[in-house]
Amino acid sequence: MKLSDFMYDLPEERIAQTPVEPRDHSRLMVLHRNSGEIEHRHFYDIIDYLNPGDVLVINETRVIPARLYGQRPTGGAVEVLLLKQLGPKRWETLVRPGKKLRPGAQVIFGDGRLTGRVLENTDVGGRVVEFECEGSFEAALDALGEMPLPPYIHEKLRDRDRYQTVYAKQDGSAAAPTAGLHFTPELLERIRAKGVEIVPVLLHVGLGTFRPVKVENVEDHEMHSEYFEVSEAAAARVNAARDRGNRIIAVGTTSVRTLESAARDGRLTATRGDTNIFIKPGYRFQLVDALITNFHLPGSTLIMLVSALYDREKILEAYQLAVDMEYRFFSFGDAMLIE
Repeated sequence: MKLSDFMYDLPEERIAQTPVEPRDHSRLMVLHRNSGEIEHRHFYDIIDYLNPGDVLVINETRVIPARLYGQRPTGGAVEVLLLKQLGPKRWETLVRPGKKLRPGAQVIFGDGRLTGRVLENTDVGGRVVEFECEGSFEAALDALGEMPLPPYIHEKLRDRDRYQTVYAKQDGSAAAPTAGLHFTPELLERIRAKGVEIVPVLLHVGLGTFRPVKVENVEDHEMHSEYFEVSEAAAARVNAARDRGNRIIAVGTTSVRTLESAARDGRLTATRGDTNIFIKPGYRFQLVDALITNFHLPGSTLIMLVSALYDREKILEAYQLAVDMEYRFFSFGDAMLIE
């Protein structure tokens, strides 16, 4: 497979810069794999495609204000993006400008309320940074950090919570699991009332979201590892649904990666650790029957995952149809259901 096999034409004006209000009023494209039919609805209609006994798997990670702007002691401006926590105040990060932030370099944030020291380089061009501050690091980060919006969003985010799912609980992500941004508490209650189970898992979104595929041969791309957890309760509920013959519906590609990373012989196991699973066409899914997702960047590992669940050519045709019908794309964009 070639990188060029996963490209499509996307005008810049189709990239959503602001979220829709209310959350569940975004558009929804429904792809039926059995018939090939495509429907156009709104996200609040998602309940029409869920059946009693189905399990909706959500990622309850919470985005931290992971983007920090500071300066070197000489006055040069720097940017540090927190990716993965390695210790109480030690983080794997991406930095700019990288040439100025080599091991031993110091960074000052908020007139000295928070400082950082570069300890070492990482294998993927990042830095390990040790932070120091008076009091709680979390409090300093909350005061000084900004939400790490993707680079294709140019509008200022007025409300931090709008880049969180309504069910976000555990701090640790450098980006939102964006498929979940469409749910409201009211819609979730309607879904539960229909008899659909909502099961939380955890995957902290890290470098894998930001790292583009730079090799033409897709097989040569290496995924960055991200931390995930599946509880005993989650595993039991998913396995019970499979025993009943009900569907497992993943909300977002992060939930897919979590489920498939913890799958053993078609069963979900309770586990925690790091995963670098790379799902692309040819992959045989063990647990996921359907997927709710947003539209993804051309040539990204995310569009490769979606193509593995359905069909690469049909996915690209659906994406082109979405462009023609003026769907909104990416983080604050519209949604797709593949069932």
